[in-house]
Amino acid sequence: MAGVRVRLEAREADWEFAPGRTIRGFAYNGIVPGPLIEANVGDTIEVELKNSLHQATTTHWHGIRVPAEMDGTEAVQPPVEPGETFKYRFVVPDAGTFWYHSHTNETEQLERGLYGALVVRDPGEPSFDAERVLLLDDLKLDPDGDVAAFGDEHEHHAGREGDVRLVNGRQEPQLEMAGDTIERWRMVNAANSRFVRLSLGGRPFVVIGTDGGLLAEPIPAAEVLVTPGERVDLAIGPFSEGERLRIEALPYDRGKGETKTETYATLEVGPAAASHAHIPSTLRKIEPLVAADTTPNRTIDLKALMHAGHHQRDDPVRVGELQVWNLVNETGQDHPFHIHGFFFQVLQENGEPPSVLAWKDTVNVPRKTETRIAWLPDDRPGEWMYHCHILEHHAMGMMAHFSVVP
Repeated sequence: MAGVRVRLEAREADWEFAPGRTIRGFAYNGIVPGPLIEANVGDTIEVELKNSLHQATTTHWHGIRVPAEMDGTEAVQPPVEPGETFKYRFVVPDAGTFWYHSHTNETEQLERGLYGALVVRDPGEPSFDAERVLLLDDLKLDPDGDVAAFGDEHEHHAGREGDVRLVNGRQEPQLEMAGDTIERWRMVNAANSRFVRLSLGGRPFVVIGTDGGLLAEPIPAAEVLVTPGERVDLAIGPFSEGERLRIEALPYDRGKGETKTETYATLEVGPAAASHAHIPSTLRKIEPLVAADTTPNRTIDLKALMHAGHHQRDDPVRVGELQVWNLVNETGQDHPFHIHGFFFQVLQENGEPPSVLAWKDTVNVPRKTETRIAWLPDDRPGEWMYHCHILEHHAMGMMAHFSVVP
């Protein structure tokens, strides 16, 4: 077992998101996104967070099965005040694509850049010719080119979206890859509220992983929906030298009537190189927790959450007692539901079993539908929470705390 030690300083920084275009951002170690943290399964990660902002902050380890006291919310730790430090320490038990981000005043702190990726590897994973981590985000600017003011009443209900689309903190960058090769792309949707129906100009790719790591088997696709907080791992290529592809978001109506296709980046394919990639037909074994028609032992009404106000509590759950939850969305908008600290399996989506069995920590619940999930509280008692990962909805109270008890 090895150790990974990281120092993160949350501070203001000039963020040049496009040539000649700079805003005053919040950044870990002065860069957006923050440093890529890499580890192997079983490693212990120690992160010393220093807060050099003028407001309190915390850091949440999204998707990592941390101890409750390391979850990085104000329910489990005092906010890290300006000038103070806090040390996070946890073992990473699962391989996958995860991320870290502020969980205090997050609507502003994430928009201004307080997020980064955390990749955990396992020696038995498929091999690729190259790998890249791509964090998708957007910025809302005012007419003067500064970050637009926060607190708009419309944003509370619709979510905050900007016209500047970002990949790894840069506006619509140009990426390059070698012809005839296959890369692993670890995608993270770090946006406040923007849904990304991801396409590579209609070209096929292969989905190999989601929030909780690899799928059981590779899934060919030509598009994939990635909602705020979600991750997806893709096998991209091979393409031919000279091709130019657009990495884009196809129209997806999450309840606002979106009709536009929007570009995130372009991909230029360079000279061919020998490929050594190998993607097996079986990636891992995933056993179903329960049958899809298992009766729920809890119903969560997202509409009620949305109107309940702040700091509501849900009933506790007991270590080792299987949870089957029905997520009911009677509202006119889709809501990405995120649970802290645990993976779940989706059993049904509006009465139908999902097309693939996967471990998830965030799932979209489309408007006027129900989604049934199952999860098992392992032996990590303490305070936890779930919420909509449209950050403005979370901020207005679409969330609840609950205890895991021995």
